[in-house]
Amino acid sequence: MNTPNKLTMFRIFLTIIIVAILLFPFSAMGIDIPKLFVNESIVIDIRYLIAGLLFIIASLTDFIDGYLARKYNLITDFGKMMDAIADKILVNAILIILCAQGFIHPIITVVIILRDTFVDSVRMVASSKGKVIPAGKLGKVKTASMMIGLALTLFYNMPFELWNLRIADFLLILATVLSVISGIQYYVANKEYFSAKE
Repeated sequence: MNTPNKLTMFRIFLTIIIVAILLFPFSAMGIDIPKLFVNESIVIDIRYLIAGLLFIIASLTDFIDGYLARKYNLITDFGKMMDAIADKILVNAILIILCAQGFIHPIITVVIILRDTFVDSVRMVASSKGKVIPAGKLGKVKTASMMIGLALTLFYNMPFELWNLRIADFLLILATVLSVISGIQYYVANKEYFSAKE
């Protein structure tokens, strides 16, 4: 269990904490969660600010563990597998929760999860045939847009909300569009795996 792998497992642990914070029935347990009032029109639940901070930390560990693994040649099969799993657990959990709680449109959640499932399936098939498919540039832009968009959503789109700039929504819509485009690119670049005979 090297340092990058520890960071990956820490990301999964943070995801569990985030989910617990967002889903735990505090009010039903008689626990009052403090709220912030901004401009007398924006009410911010402290839970989402805490979850947003933890989400940013978790997202940073995704960058750091990959950087350390490459720099110090600590790449392992376990690390590659768990890193992908940790990413999906983090992002999909937040997407589903924010969708269920009305913060983002269901189409965004469905499209992004379906696209990632499709791309991961293509990668697994290609891997079984000895080909490694790296993340494309468009996919990286999609991931960055989605991560920033989710973080801003957890922070109630602040401070842009003060100027009625829907930056969080824009980034999530951009990530959704890029998900579709990059998913098509993955299919076109690897379509031989859908017709190749054993």
